[in-house]
Amino acid sequence: MTATAPQIWPRRIKFVSIGTHKIKVDLWAVAVTALLAIAIIAVSLWSLTLGSVEGADLPLDRVAGAILGNETASINRIVVEGRLPRVLVAIVAGMALALSGAVFQTLTRNPLGSPDIIGFTNGANTGALLAMLTFGLGYSGATIGAVIGGLGTGLVIYLLTRNQGMQGNRLVVIGIGISAMLVAFNSFLLVNSSVENAAVAAAWGQGIFDQLTMADIIPVAVALVVLVPALTLLAPSMRMFELGTDSAESKGVDTEKTQLLLLGIAVCLVAVVTAVAGPIAFIALIAPQVAARITRGPGIPLITSAAVGATLLVLSDAIARTLLAPTQLPVGVVTTALGGVYLVGLLIAQSRKAAS
Repeated sequence: MTATAPQIWPRRIKFVSIGTHKIKVDLWAVAVTALLAIAIIAVSLWSLTLGSVEGADLPLDRVAGAILGNETASINRIVVEGRLPRVLVAIVAGMALALSGAVFQTLTRNPLGSPDIIGFTNGANTGALLAMLTFGLGYSGATIGAVIGGLGTGLVIYLLTRNQGMQGNRLVVIGIGISAMLVAFNSFLLVNSSVENAAVAAAWGQGIFDQLTMADIIPVAVALVVLVPALTLLAPSMRMFELGTDSAESKGVDTEKTQLLLLGIAVCLVAVVTAVAGPIAFIALIAPQVAARITRGPGIPLITSAAVGATLLVLSDAIARTLLAPTQLPVGVVTTALGGVYLVGLLIAQSRKAAS
């Protein structure tokens, strides 16, 4: 009887014993994520110093003083009530969107498998527009509408893909079709509403970071606290989908139940961000792929994806506030521009791969 040779792991992989369990640690991924965490802090502090009008920039010591309550009332108001909420929301929202994109891209094994491409973001937008324009419920109603719209879109797409499984191009193609119909319906709602309501809804549809308050951080933070542990528990089963549904089933994974749970988590993460800040495009698409490339490991790393998402959204918000100051751009305009650059780069890379 031939003895099985022990598995040889790369030097970057170490095992840490916790009680009777051993946890695999990728040292390179940990180092990259630590650097990204430093980048998040640095970009956030830089963003807090930036003003949207001439002469409104603040030195870092005054920003720190305002956060600690040691500055004048006007400076405290500018930093704590104006800039700090949008920076903190950008951090938690970027993490939520990136994690959602990582789930979808892992399930579909497709770099285009993100909630904004598949249609979940547009579904949340549809729910919010119906609440604001049809039922006149304002921003508070838009929050509830966005959650219902996102979950409803997720249910429709799940039912349409259930028979043959949520994998590969099938989910992406069905999602793109649903997304196109939702975009058309959203345009119909805007065209048939009053000019004032349409302007408010259109601005909300590009991200409303300039209207955020400290209270807006709570829903997204709570969603992360509740859903991230659930995602962590499902992560080992989710990894099995990287080789396909058949492979996952052969490893003993209840694929239908796992897909449904992961879909629910990913859609809830998108819906709560959309409910708070409006639909923000392309962060969920870009962040997981960037994380996978910089960690150079198998699959999409969840923690690193969250760090990349937070970094990108905080940076996008700083650019949106200052690029055309005193005019403030919706943050969605900046993220869409980043997404366009990413998609062009992806097409070029795929063309070169096909030609070689």
